[in-house]
Amino acid sequence: MADQEIQEAVSRALEEAPPRNFRETVDLAINLRDLDLNDPSNRVDEGVVLPEGTGQETSIVVFAEGETALRAEEVADDVLDADELADLGDDDNKAKDLAGETDFFLAEESMMQDIGRYLGTVLGPRGKMPDPISPDDDVVELIERLKNTVQLRSGDRRTFHTRVGAEDMSAEEIADNIDVIIRRLEANLEKGPLNIDGVYVKTTMGPAVEVV
Repeated sequence: MADQEIQEAVSRALEEAPPRNFRETVDLAINLRDLDLNDPSNRVDEGVVLPEGTGQETSIVVFAEGETALRAEEVADDVLDADELADLGDDDNKAKDLAGETDFFLAEESMMQDIGRYLGTVLGPRGKMPDPISPDDDVVELIERLKNTVQLRSGDRRTFHTRVGAEDMSAEEIADNIDVIIRRLEANLEKGPLNIDGVYVKTTMGPAVEVV
């Protein structure tokens, strides 16, 4: 159950958002302080599973063959085999388009080396190198988990953003998602809450409301 103050901030952000003719996402802006972000070890870069889901479609592409590919086809947006991977390596524009359209990639461990060779220069800088699938992993479970995952990534910037829901979700659901993100950051940042300068919630086009 999220903190009441978080829920009130979300309610305000939803109420103050002007009507739009499209379904807006709800985003979180996080300001960091007292961190040397030129040092990559201080940067935030991790996936967080939102308890209430992202409120949006999440695009997932899997590199796999055999049984893993068959199972992945049930739930992934696309499944690519070794030949299709090699084709992407020969078509830079197609590779970039795929990287831009896809939220997360998964790949069988046996294909990771080739992915690095063919797509490393495209996926690496975008922070989208695939999570490896081991023989013991349940690929369907991994995909379902990723569908509710958002990536927290600060890079070298003091302020970064992440999606926490959609405008037609309840304030309580969105607040629960925000609560999980804040707790994760406080647990993982060097000085915990002292490294957080402020957190704001807003719809795509609406005003920002301070959460903490």
